[in-house]
Amino acid sequence: MPDKQPIIFAVDDDMQVLRAIARDLRAQFKKDFRVLSTASANEAAFSLAELKKQGETIALFVSDQRMPEMNGVEFLEKTRALFPDAKRVLLTAYSDTSAAIKAINDVKLDYYLMKPWDPPEEKLFPVLTELLDDWQATYKPEFVGIKLVGYQFSPRSHEIKDFLAGNLIPYQWLDASVSDKARDLLTLHAIDTKDLPAVFFEDNSFLLNPTPTDLAQKVGLTPNASEKIYDVVIIGAGPAGLAAAVYGASEGLKTLLIERRAPGGQAGTSSRIENYLGFPTGLSGADLARRAITQATRFGTEFLAPQAVKHIRLQDDYKVITLSDGNELLARSLVIATGVEYRKLEAQGIEKFTGAGVYYGAATTEAGACKDKDVYIVGGGNSAGQAAMYLSRFARRVFIVIRKPNLSSTMSQYLIDQIAGTPNIELVPKSEIIEVCGGETLKEVVIQQTDTKETSTREAVALFVFIGAKPATDWLNLEIIKDSKGFIETGRELLQYDAFKKLWKKHREPLLLETSVSGIFAAGDVRAGAMNRVASAVGEGSMAIKFVHQYLAET
Repeated sequence: MPDKQPIIFAVDDDMQVLRAIARDLRAQFKKDFRVLSTASANEAAFSLAELKKQGETIALFVSDQRMPEMNGVEFLEKTRALFPDAKRVLLTAYSDTSAAIKAINDVKLDYYLMKPWDPPEEKLFPVLTELLDDWQATYKPEFVGIKLVGYQFSPRSHEIKDFLAGNLIPYQWLDASVSDKARDLLTLHAIDTKDLPAVFFEDNSFLLNPTPTDLAQKVGLTPNASEKIYDVVIIGAGPAGLAAAVYGASEGLKTLLIERRAPGGQAGTSSRIENYLGFPTGLSGADLARRAITQATRFGTEFLAPQAVKHIRLQDDYKVITLSDGNELLARSLVIATGVEYRKLEAQGIEKFTGAGVYYGAATTEAGACKDKDVYIVGGGNSAGQAAMYLSRFARRVFIVIRKPNLSSTMSQYLIDQIAGTPNIELVPKSEIIEVCGGETLKEVVIQQTDTKETSTREAVALFVFIGAKPATDWLNLEIIKDSKGFIETGRELLQYDAFKKLWKKHREPLLLETSVSGIFAAGDVRAGAMNRVASAVGEGSMAIKFVHQYLAET
């Protein structure tokens, strides 16, 4: 029996408008979606429960705002309980735009459209196509793809989940301790639990306790370069690296992007980025990474992952890059966009529970295990705030532990306001976690007040760490000037260093994002003086290509 098609559900009390919207929707989307329509908001609201019982999936609601039984915003609010993942579009007259804008926050409205929408090819279909594409990116019907079987608090299982999620590879997680389906798979393939985690593929093959490289080869990621020489090699696929890849390839440069883990960087793990220009309802870091890597590869960027750079050496005007697998390739120019890493939490017992209840970032991959439990977050930046808001949907209570008295100096105001309005998030100021305890997994955290030194022990199923930011430059072996914290110096800032004159042999000053080695540029959070925002990282990645062009022109 074929799978049921997801539904597009349209509601409008004006029969003429309803017929028109249903006709246009069917004409454009009938291949992938069924279209249901009704003129009664009450009838529509009543039918939602029946559709849910029947196992139906609704991808998109399209509702008129002015209806006699209930207005469109009220109807869309009712849909959230049964179909929270559906996209929601409001049809409005010009006079209703204020209500539509308010509904963006109140009911998580995804878009509002003005009547009339003629021609639909210009004013209707592009908007709905993008929304449905976004919905499809996270929609998981009865699962037939990759299945991961392991134990919830196993560091190796966490590593694989983090790799698959980071690389935007859909998978189904099955906990071997509670899932009948997991036990059936293990029995069927005669797999002993000591060999877990196990990853099962659609072709009925499986891997036991695989490395990220093993997985990459199986799922079609490319860890090996196809060429030996590139105009520009970009190291790191965070926002800065992705932007550099898009602009480098689109402007005709032979471009290679290397990422040791997954696209998106730290931003890619953010559950919601709400202050990025052009996305009034926000977007997830994974969604941003998906869009960007698709855009970069469409222009011709070659993407290697998972692959790390071991070291770099200079040979004439070329930069010789040695990869972690021992292969070498040549680059005429380099953009270093390796970003930053969360600092390790200095607390007793932290190493024992890393990956088994203690996580650095990774809120989205482990949130399901926090259902109805207490979780703790260490850190007061935007990443910590976004994680708290996401975890609050699962956990009973979320505690944010910070050393400062409040969040005002480290977190954006929109997140502070959201946290203040979320009843199950609690701030623990002037405090730090000094110890983590448990058996096989994390059970408790010990919190100490920084002023009184008074301690308390609290139950915790998970601890998420978002503290500090150290630059990912330990691998960098060249004599590239860094500041006292390890961030790469660029441009005129290099002139203050005594070592600069010994290293710099060009008859010009370094370009704005150029390092102390000509032809090697730095962009994003890894660069000294960066603003640590997604938008600024994207800007710097784009700018870096401008300077790459200048450098290549002179060589």
